[in-house]
Amino acid sequence: GVLGVDAARYSLIRFPADSPLTLDLDLLVQRSNDNPVFYVQYAHARISSVLRGAADLGLAWRAVEPDLSLLDHERETALLGAIGELPRIVGSAAELREPHRVARYLEELATAYHKFYDSCRVLPMSDAEVEPINVARLWLCAAARQTLANGLHMLGVSAPDRM
Repeated sequence: GVLGVDAARYSLIRFPADSPLTLDLDLLVQRSNDNPVFYVQYAHARISSVLRGAADLGLAWRAVEPDLSLLDHERETALLGAIGELPRIVGSAAELREPHRVARYLEELATAYHKFYDSCRVLPMSDAEVEPINVARLWLCAAARQTLANGLHMLGVSAPDRM
């Protein structure tokens, strides 16, 4: 399946070229957070699910200019910081010919997203009004999703919307 190809490609990339390569074939097909490619792809799928939830609620958040100054929770600022690292990581990975830097970065970004999601409510409660913080957090989610997708595509690995 696709997971096998993605997992193999990702696993080959995530080791530095000069390190001994040990591929755990059982781990490659596991749908668990111990499998690095699953962990990163799951973050992308989880964000896609949140954005689908916003659409299901009829939230027209993309039409609203977000007030990003509201993103002052430590998990929000950590995620913003992680998103902002992509150009530097890609630049150094290219310059040093070390693509594993991109893979490891995506794992850190996925972790930052999961920590944010566990601490910060993105969607309003079922009957609550949409607050500016919800809009800002949805924009943050969309940015994290795009960054994960960009990084995965650079590595030739798919970014699934559902898992």
